[in-house]
Amino acid sequence: MPKLKTHSGAAKRFKKTGTGKFKRGQSKMRHILTSKATKTKRKLGGIVLVSVADTPKVARMLPYA
Repeated sequence: MPKLKTHSGAAKRFKKTGTGKFKRGQSKMRHILTSKATKTKRKLGGIVLVSVADTPKVARMLPYA
């Protein structure tokens, strides 16, 4: 069986944790930050896990992660 290609866009956005889950950054933190509350900006700055429903898709894009 041939080698599988990694989806380079996904490789830049997702990282695999030690337990096999995938972590991702959050959106809406690039611009127009003056209209967002400080609490919102603080929460959006963190890292969250990919949802259970989307994990198989991400795993398919990152076969060697």
